[in-house]
Amino acid sequence: MGIGGSIFLIAIGAIFAFAVEADLGWLDLAVVGWVLMLAGVAGLLVTLYFWSSRRRTVAAAPVREERVVADRVVPVQTDQVVQEYREVRRPGRPV
Repeated sequence: MGIGGSIFLIAIGAIFAFAVEADLGWLDLAVVGWVLMLAGVAGLLVTLYFWSSRRRTVAAAPVREERVVADRVVPVQTDQVVQEYREVRRPGRPV
């Protein structure tokens, strides 16, 4: 969920629990607010746990060895010889 989403849930839950006084009959907004705040706190704790475990893993990563691998030789497909013909013209002289 992330820290931002968790704080957003906590804020919306606090607004529902403490600031809104509406009577919907079948829905108690104070209970909805408390549920949203608890979900936000749980999401915040889970996010912080994963952040701390990720930092420990990166810090304790082993050093890798580098090794050079020779390039593969590409086999010759055909025995065809290609000849190139090039005509060079010098500038300034008419042909």
